[in-house]
Amino acid sequence: MVDQLTTRIASEQDIESIRMIYNQGIEDRIATLETEQKESPYMINWFEQHKGRYKVLVAEQNGEVIGWASLNQYSNRCAYNGVADLSVYIRRDFRGKGIGSKLLQDIESLAIQHQFNKIILFTFSFNALGQGLYRKSGYREVGVLEKQGQMDGKFIDVMIMEKILIDE
Repeated sequence: MVDQLTTRIASEQDIESIRMIYNQGIEDRIATLETEQKESPYMINWFEQHKGRYKVLVAEQNGEVIGWASLNQYSNRCAYNGVADLSVYIRRDFRGKGIGSKLLQDIESLAIQHQFNKIILFTFSFNALGQGLYRKSGYREVGVLEKQGQMDGKFIDVMIMEKILIDE
């Protein structure tokens, strides 16, 4: 299935597919602390913030968007210009099939092209599938932020992971 997979930089035509996949992640409670489904205006604004260095890649199979990854601004302080925050979301029926690995590989190449030296991400401590993907791709655990956010009325821990892309 992965051999038919392609990735490309997302366009405005992909926003609805990206939104649908993101909303699945919100519903499934495994990848974000967001609780409210995102509407089109929110995603259009989000997409506008991902031009220039901060890109969005989509994974496509048979012309259908089945996942996406984005490089997000980590901080507005210039000292952190080389650091990107990562988001990866896979359509529910394609999770665990290698889509995330392909997206990670390609977004890391894009990050290097745009002079990011490091990618960080935040994942739930209980998201073993996501952590497995990141570890397999060379990310390491930096630490755990205890009781970092709330989900369904309970505080949860959030793990920080990182990957150095360019060693100087």
